[in-house]
Amino acid sequence: MRLALFEADIPQNTGALMRLCACLGVPLDIIEPCGFLFSDRGFRRAGMDYVKDAQIVRHSSWTGFLAARRGRIVLLTTKADTAHTEFAFNRDDILLLGRESAGVPEHVHGASDARLSIPMRPGLRSLNVALAGAMVLGEALRQTGGFP
Repeated sequence: MRLALFEADIPQNTGALMRLCACLGVPLDIIEPCGFLFSDRGFRRAGMDYVKDAQIVRHSSWTGFLAARRGRIVLLTTKADTAHTEFAFNRDDILLLGRESAGVPEHVHGASDARLSIPMRPGLRSLNVALAGAMVLGEALRQTGGFP
């Protein structure tokens, strides 16, 4: 199981997800360009001292990420018809999160093997990307017996 961030633009969310991945032993792929520098104070504060324990792989582009990937790309998106609770995860899935400000472009949607949403009350748009990533990663690890 892996978590991947597509062109993240809020350093605090990236830091929180990096900390989550470090604690759960899940590698984190960061697909650049990001909307912040990795030296950003917000990123360091959210990640605290967990950076040294995280398995982070930085990809210079979407194309570079695709060339390196192993497993299905499972996109978390508000534009999906399948709920994450109704999906059967595999141990080698890559959970892909889009940019906080704009999600992912159509070519990324098209390259994804599955598209999942989180069931929510009608009329509400979306969850914070770090919260969504944590919820779906938790379900995926539960299903596949992947918790440490």
